[in-house]
Amino acid sequence: MLRALLAGVLLAGWLACLSPAEAAPVPARLHLAVELDPARGELQVEAVLRVPEAGYGFVLHESLQPQAASADGRALSLRAAGSRGSLRAWRVEAPAGAELRLRYGGKLPALEQARDHREVLKAMPPMASPAGTFLASGSGWYPRPAELFAYEVDLVVRGGQPALVAGRLAREQPPAAAGEPYRARFVFEHPADGIDLMAGPWVVRERLASQADGRALRLRTYFPAALDAEAGLAEAYLADSQRYIERYAGQVGAYPFTEFSVVAAPLPTGFGMPTLTYIGEQVLRLPFIRASSLGHEVLHNWWGNGVLVDYARGNWSEGLTTFMADYAYKSEESAAAAREMRLGWLRDFAALPAGAHAPLADFRSRTHGAAAAVGYGKAAMVFVMLQDEIGEDAFARGIRLFWARERFRTAGWDALRAAFEESAGRSLQGFFRQWLELPGGPAPRIERARLIEQAGQGARLRVVLTQPAPVHALRLPLRLVAGDRVETRIVEFAEGRAEVELTAGFVPEGVALDPELRLWRLPEAAQLPPILRQWIVAAAPRLVVADALEEADAAGTGRGGEFAEAAQALAGRLFERPPAEEGLAALTAEGGPVLLVGSVPAVATALDRAGLPAQPLDMPAGGTARVWTVQREAGPALAVIAAADPAALRALQRPLPHYGSQSWLVFDGARASARGVWQAPGRSVAVER
Repeated sequence: MLRALLAGVLLAGWLACLSPAEAAPVPARLHLAVELDPARGELQVEAVLRVPEAGYGFVLHESLQPQAASADGRALSLRAAGSRGSLRAWRVEAPAGAELRLRYGGKLPALEQARDHREVLKAMPPMASPAGTFLASGSGWYPRPAELFAYEVDLVVRGGQPALVAGRLAREQPPAAAGEPYRARFVFEHPADGIDLMAGPWVVRERLASQADGRALRLRTYFPAALDAEAGLAEAYLADSQRYIERYAGQVGAYPFTEFSVVAAPLPTGFGMPTLTYIGEQVLRLPFIRASSLGHEVLHNWWGNGVLVDYARGNWSEGLTTFMADYAYKSEESAAAAREMRLGWLRDFAALPAGAHAPLADFRSRTHGAAAAVGYGKAAMVFVMLQDEIGEDAFARGIRLFWARERFRTAGWDALRAAFEESAGRSLQGFFRQWLELPGGPAPRIERARLIEQAGQGARLRVVLTQPAPVHALRLPLRLVAGDRVETRIVEFAEGRAEVELTAGFVPEGVALDPELRLWRLPEAAQLPPILRQWIVAAAPRLVVADALEEADAAGTGRGGEFAEAAQALAGRLFERPPAEEGLAALTAEGGPVLLVGSVPAVATALDRAGLPAQPLDMPAGGTARVWTVQREAGPALAVIAAADPAALRALQRPLPHYGSQSWLVFDGARASARGVWQAPGRSVAVER
């Protein structure tokens, strides 16, 4: 995922009102001389930039105070120009073309290591501590000379901790003795939309390699000592980083930079920046990070950091990166694994409340589950459908053409469409218009299938198709089935209701609609097992605390009170909106999704009173806590969490929100020892004779 951009987008919009320099078309450059003391949390900076027009406005975090300003050696006064949240605006009347020097500094907020994965996607202050420093690009730690700019950053870090920003490492001087600072200079010559600074108690490992075009490639890991000490881990990250770079250089075009680093974060992040990725140190040990997440972040050096995103017109890079990385790896694993990923995207979409069905063109960044279902899942499926539409060869040519044209430029969906139109040799305007601009997705259905002629071993049948408004133009796969005999037909369907005639080399017994799930759509209920995402993103979730249903515990005393507190805290972490706490009647009363939480015996009693089984038969036994969704035809959507004690519930606060794509889980403490999705194979419509 690209760095959390929302704060930066908002900050840039505010600056546009403060300073004409933001809209300046001329190239801009910024030099920062940074002195950081993580132990004290202190930051001192001198910034040098060229003022394109008279007057300059900039923003700093409230912890940082301007100390001096000068233009071409002449001292200038600074004045406050407003505030927004923790950001403070300043203005200096510098003449156009002058070299402006700004000195500022202060004591930064401490690193907030308790932030969860959702909170790091929101605006963060610049934070520093001995455990790690992260100055996010949108946190107001430096003045922006323009919307896009090149930069040089000279770093001096007291205490000797390594530090870095995105860019080419021009020079480095690690401390030669105790008490000496770490010094380095980083240069970024291409247009950038921000600067993130990281420092930490890392061991640095390096591999030097050559790229196919002869350029040098510097690969690094920045791991804390305990992580670095794990046998072979850093070396594996270096090797896999090189492998991914070579893979995408072959598919897209030459790697646009000369370095790539994997940096361990003390926060639960997964950010991609030019030349590096900043990933939570707690997950770097997990095999799936190297198997998929690392490749995703490497590819962002082409999509998002090599070709920049025109956020005003929608974010295409997350979907394209998901398609060419995560989905491509599943496709290489097996057709079944790729189908499972497509099903996951559709399940996430179907779990959204109707009011959350925003058009893909409106997606900017992932700040909640609904945005992720659209900006990642729907966008990736658009590329699946586009490749089916124009063919793999034309798609591959379009990718290379888009990169060649837009490298180090800001591009939107229109530029992507133009590249694919040229590679395919035809207009794709209708395809892109409907998938970008129409909210949600179509819900095609087979209304009826009837045999109209049988000739020898073959047959002809008529199928009635429907879809509600807004009507989409669909390439609809229909599978004809009779025993183990299968044939697939692609039908062009662009009306609310249509009858199509199909031929088969046998007499079909049933017709299934898009069984391989290659179309972005709202599947039928028979293809949609309940998953936790339905509760996470629910518009009006409800919470039932089983132990609080007993009269003795209603006042919040004793063991029931402990369960109630733990259940409420867990619900606060799981749901994106505050739940309404209700009684036992909620388990059967219509309304928003219900989460039943409590001790194992109290949950069993509550389910029995509602006429439901105490637990699913298909889940493995054991665990300190068990989580499952209930498959039923009537009543509200119901999920259950049964725990051995309040501590087992508290242990779920951090991990459980990560498992939105699952139907059930068994936890031992904070570790999910088993998980799965209920079977929902779908259905076929019987052919009438």
